[in-house]
Amino acid sequence: MIAYRLLTEEDTSAFCHKVTAALAKGWVLHGDPQYAFDHSTGRMRCAQAVTKEVDGPYDPERRLGEL
Repeated sequence: MIAYRLLTEEDTSAFCHKVTAALAKGWVLHGDPQYAFDHSTGRMRCAQAVTKEVDGPYDPERRLGEL
């Protein structure tokens, strides 16, 4: 099964660390990063999709961050 996650964060080094941590756990970048202005906070936000091949069937109770 291929698991999918969309990582999001404000446009700070925290976003880069979040993506780097996912890559270190075997996740693979999927597509280009995206950026958008969050009017409620007045800040830019980033998003990056990642995927990972995992054993077993899909289980909606399984936390993706623990894969």
